[in-house]
Amino acid sequence: MVQFKNFPDPSLNAPLQSRPAHPSELEHLKARMQNFIKHSATDDNLEIADARVTAEGMVTSLLKERLDTEYEMLMNKITREVNVEDYGAVPDGRDNTEAFRRAIGNGRVKVNVPAGEFLVQGIKLPSWTTISGEGQGITVLKLHEDTPAYEWVITNDDYDNGNRNIFVQNMTLDWNPDRQCGVRNPGGQFSSCLTFANVQYGWIKNVETVNAGLHGIDITSPTYDHLPETEWTKDGCRYIWIDNCVAYGAGDDGITTHYSEYIFISNCHSGNPRGTEHAEGSANSNGIEIDDGSKHVWLLNNYTSGNIRGIEVKAHSLWPASQNVHIIGHVSYRDVRSFDIRHIGHHQASDPESTTAYDVTLTDCTAIEPVFNALYDGVTPRALVISAYKNVNVNGFTAIGDPSYDYGGNPVVALQYRSQNITINGIKIRGFTQAGVDINISGGSNKTDYVKISNFDIYKSSPKGISIGGGQYNVNIMNGTMIGDGGSVGITS
Repeated sequence: MVQFKNFPDPSLNAPLQSRPAHPSELEHLKARMQNFIKHSATDDNLEIADARVTAEGMVTSLLKERLDTEYEMLMNKITREVNVEDYGAVPDGRDNTEAFRRAIGNGRVKVNVPAGEFLVQGIKLPSWTTISGEGQGITVLKLHEDTPAYEWVITNDDYDNGNRNIFVQNMTLDWNPDRQCGVRNPGGQFSSCLTFANVQYGWIKNVETVNAGLHGIDITSPTYDHLPETEWTKDGCRYIWIDNCVAYGAGDDGITTHYSEYIFISNCHSGNPRGTEHAEGSANSNGIEIDDGSKHVWLLNNYTSGNIRGIEVKAHSLWPASQNVHIIGHVSYRDVRSFDIRHIGHHQASDPESTTAYDVTLTDCTAIEPVFNALYDGVTPRALVISAYKNVNVNGFTAIGDPSYDYGGNPVVALQYRSQNITINGIKIRGFTQAGVDINISGGSNKTDYVKISNFDIYKSSPKGISIGGGQYNVNIMNGTMIGDGGSVGITS
């Protein structure tokens, strides 16, 4: 039997040589990771197997065990444990950047940051570094008034050659957009609260990000522009775990990934963005976005609220789409579009067909009361949208609407824009009485195709239950119950 090791939780008060094992509250999470990692049905099984081999050639049974092994290596590489106060850091409004720089040195260090608000002009972490506060809202790193607009609160120090084994935990990161009478991201992948770019083996745990210029947390490559025919994840991050983090007030997305592989995001909350990265009324600010070129990403037991899209799996038109993304146990509350899967620029019949938009699964996900949001006036509420992607599997999905809310006759679930090979099993929908249709399967020149819907229950919701558009010949609907309340049509084709 394969067993997981406990996830190490370096206590601030425990000596390095006697680190305690983490309690067992993550055991259920680890078991689900094991199942999805071992049974992920993709064409990249060799690559996934290779992900279990450490840089030193040690073979582990699972990717999660490799992360644990690398974490232990990080702890063994650390030769110093310091407190930034011993280097002159004081939470009294002065600039503490130099004190942090001297405490961090060249890495191989655990840096403890006590309670208080420490002003800095950006912190750069070398390889083999742990930086630990005393908790969210207790230890606060905030950008100083003189910090340039392009800076991050924390990032790694070598984008060109890359870094490895970096751990950030137990603190709040405040990008402070009000400094210098108001600053914004100048463009590109600058100005986030925490960015890993070209990092292998990273851990971000119990971190709160506040009012980022761009993203709260960004796992990325040094640039955002890679073409589909290139090795687009070459300079991205690999083997990153984001756990128990909070992101709010972001200029764009709360938590996002670009051109990176083998990413775990678990037990996080992302909501209420400012949307300042975009023009007024067109802010596509999302809770968790798995963006351009990301591969092999697992989202487990997260929560989003107040975003334009709760979770978006996507790519821009010129760049490769995210692949092999697994969304498990997610709850979206009052996001405009709870779950949106799309490849921009590859939707219409006149567009080129996407060569990269494949393999997304949603398991035990819930959309609660999607609503309009003034951040993006043109986006209409949906519980689930699938566009352009092929091989999408939805297993266990609940959509709960507000019967008194005006959804403007829009669909609750939209399968559209040349998406294909979609399986939806075990969907429950209720309460969208002022929507147009509960499940819309689009036809025409931009139609979806090869759709299978089974074991569905639609209860006192839209006037139409399931609508099948013109020109559809490959739709399979079976084993469902539809109970209306003044509705007009169960299934229309």
